[in-house]
Amino acid sequence: MAHVSIPPPFDSVCRVFLGYLRVECGLSANTLEAYARDLRDLAVELNESEIPALSEVQPADLARHVGGLSARRKMAASSVARHLATLRVFFRWLKSEGRIERDPTEWLERPAQWQRLPMILTPQNMRALIAAPELAAALAAAEPAAERGPPLWIRDKAILELMYACGLRASEVGLLTVEGVKPGLRAAVVTGKGNKQRIVPFGKPAAGALERYVLKCRPLLVRPDGRDKGRMFLSRTGRPLERVAIWQLVKRYAAIAGLRDVHPHLLRHSFATDLLRGGADLRVVQEFLGHSNITTTQIYTRIDAPRLREVHKKFHPRA
Repeated sequence: MAHVSIPPPFDSVCRVFLGYLRVECGLSANTLEAYARDLRDLAVELNESEIPALSEVQPADLARHVGGLSARRKMAASSVARHLATLRVFFRWLKSEGRIERDPTEWLERPAQWQRLPMILTPQNMRALIAAPELAAALAAAEPAAERGPPLWIRDKAILELMYACGLRASEVGLLTVEGVKPGLRAAVVTGKGNKQRIVPFGKPAAGALERYVLKCRPLLVRPDGRDKGRMFLSRTGRPLERVAIWQLVKRYAAIAGLRDVHPHLLRHSFATDLLRGGADLRVVQEFLGHSNITTTQIYTRIDAPRLREVHKKFHPRA
């Protein structure tokens, strides 16, 4: 359950709603946390406005609340839209449960959003990032007082290879299991948002890096007490690698490679863009990324606009 404190008198019904999302809808812990934060913000404002019950909430109250998110808190349009989506789901559920007679979100308009194109890494930068663990290992070995321990750079290289080869989220890397990753078959069973699973193939470089990790690094990290839970990537203490640790890992090697503003999702963006640039079908890329809606994937078709203009100019008779 989400660990966000929601003030009374709305806390009890919000907890029931979050329980419904967790059990009936199968939402992930991170998504539940986001819902809980949005509900807390709503509950705080309803208290400040002295609205005693959810059945008394009017569309104007919600419009004022949503408008204040961007005006007072300088929240981006995309974040406001996500917050509004939470309110729609919440009040729709309240109505279906008979707790309110009318849904006050029915006439709320979605805020206009600019589509921000995701940043990507060039192939040259990607090669530098993936080579960074070996560079870091060489630099450490050159130090006279270098600490000897499990060769974690082997693990880290396997992670970077797999993230780019499969377009994985940081949380998905941490959830990979030994049984679900098959270097010999070059495929991985990936658990994404809502615990939905998909199978994503990968190539020889990622398969080679994984085999090396499984043979030369992972056995040194495993403890006899089963704390690894069957996960593929482990920390120095033998526990499953957490999402935050994977973020830190990517940031660290990006700095070693001389790259700025690199994060795990940038590898995912680069994966999708490079597939489409190579001629992959949009529906296939959607399946690889685990997107439930094709419109989420379509944004990647706009990233390589300069190349599209160049192709049009070169081949169209009236360009």
